[in-house]
Amino acid sequence: MYFLLSPAKNLNETPDATPRRYSQPALLEQAELLMQSLRPLSPQDIAALMHVSDKIALLNTERNATWQPPFTPDNAKAALFMFNGDVYEGMDTDSLDEEKINYINRRVRILSGLYGVLRPLDLMQPYRLEMGTPLANGRGKNLYEFWGSRITDCLNDTLAQSGGNIIVNLASQEYFKSVQAAKLNARIITPVFKDQKNGTYKIISFYAKRARGLMVRYAADHALDDAEQLKQFDYEGYIYNEAASSENEWVFLRSHPSEN
Repeated sequence: MYFLLSPAKNLNETPDATPRRYSQPALLEQAELLMQSLRPLSPQDIAALMHVSDKIALLNTERNATWQPPFTPDNAKAALFMFNGDVYEGMDTDSLDEEKINYINRRVRILSGLYGVLRPLDLMQPYRLEMGTPLANGRGKNLYEFWGSRITDCLNDTLAQSGGNIIVNLASQEYFKSVQAAKLNARIITPVFKDQKNGTYKIISFYAKRARGLMVRYAADHALDDAEQLKQFDYEGYIYNEAASSENEWVFLRSHPSEN
């Protein structure tokens, strides 16, 4: 069983003072090719391409200029601790002990516009490149065309090496589109998290993102190895609802969203 996550726009670039083992991104050579398309872009180009403020555009122009492998603990940081969005807050990454970090590193893969696929302890340097960005490159007009089957092939290699055959898709639609689902050698289970609002259960973006991280944390806390065990997930009030679920779309409902 493997979990797929999206990355986060917000990054925590504070150096990681805790010594730990680390790895290099499997598709780093592909990221270097993408950087050849990114690096020549001016702040104005990036602002127009990514629809970001001038301040963010300038920051990412500077990031692109200094981005340079090889990655070491002195110039890069593990992806699990670099990403700093709602999903990663749901995981509460700062409170993970080594056993849980090792579980997450084995079981989680993070989809990335720049890096393709990251293991949680893969080193990465800061970047901004969402998967849906229409960045023209040598393989096409966007990142989906750039990555083609490479992300899927990487995931299939991981599944083959471990003997796994289940993917729990906790990534957003934007990122999961980079996976060629029909070619993935696995059953794909997609959890859906809904909160009650005005008498109706709805997907509320902030809560749903946080719940994706909570589910990974639940799996790590309980060292789960069977996807069926995820139906017992109950962090922060979510409950599996069999009637609302289908074979591969598992719905978790919450009547009273927690204040977080």
